[in-house]
Order: sequence, then structure tokens, then C-alpha cells
Amino acid sequence: MQETVIPAAGAPYPTLLYVLIPLLPFLGFLINGLLNRRLSGTVAGAIGSLMVLGSFAISVFLFLNFQYQYTVTLFDWITVGSLQIPFSYQIDQLSLIMLLLVTGVGFLIHVYSIGYMHHDENVGKFFSFLNLFVFSMLVLVLGANFVILFIGWEGVGLCSYLLIGFWNKN
Repeated sequence: MQETVIPAAGAPYPTLLYVLIPLLPFLGFLINGLLNRRLSGTVAGAIGSLMVLGSFAISVFLFLNFQYQYTVTLFDWITVGSLQIPFSYQIDQLSLIMLLLVTGVGFLIHVYSIGYMHHDENVGKFFSFLNLFVFSMLVLVLGANFVILFIGWEGVGLCSYLLIGFWNKN
């Protein structure tokens, strides 16, 4: 299998396509988080679900059109002496299958949660945390180096804590 390191401008598809996969759930996190009290539970659930569904659709497109393994470098992140750690995504067979799994199951969890959480007063906050969890999982799956993987791992841990402690009154 051929590996190609590609700067973001030379990727097989536009860079925005790769960035949208984790960015859509992050936008769902921001929208549901900022408009928490103003949105009804159904609207908050629909926003969260549609963002993850969009990521799933892009993942399916990339999976069906996969040709070779490549790394998309978005920008140089940490540079200390000769040590350079870019902010980059690794796209290969394993990451594409994990993208399908995370976004597909994440979408189903979002849809189920719309009905399950309909009675709760903080449903927007719940969907905000759920979208942040999916975003962190996607960063974990796409990370091309251990630093990005670690950031995703810590984000998943934080979101697990937030979701487990969501009903802190019980």
C-alpha cells in the first residue's frame, strides 16, 4: 500500500471535505451549547443528529472513493528546534472504517436520544456534550501523530465524564 504525505492543498479531494468530518459535530456542539435554553429538545436533537449524519455522509463518500493511504497536513502546530509536530489527519483503510463506525453509531445514538431525553429540561446541553464526544472520537480516529491522538483521547475522557455525570441529581 502506497503512503503519500500530502499538504492540505494537494489532497485528492478539497481540504474542506476532510475538515468537515470532525467540524460538523463541533459546530453542533457550539450551536446546541450556545443556544441551550432557546432550543426545544426536538430541535436540539435534530441539529445534533444532522451534524453527525453529515459527517457520516462524507465518510461514506471517502470510503467508496478510497484509492491510497495519505496524510493531510492542515498546518504546522508545534515546532521546537528540529522537532516538528504538524496538525494532520491520516486517511487509510482503518481510519475510514472507524469513521464509518463512529459517525454511523453516533448518529443512531443521537436519534435514539431524541426520544429518550425528550422530558429533560437540559436536553440542549446533553446534545452539546454528545456532539463534543463524537468530535473528540473523530479527532482520535483521524490523528496522524500521537499528540493529536492524545488530544482526542483526552476529549473522549472529558466527554465521558460530562455525559456520565449529566444527571448529577440522581
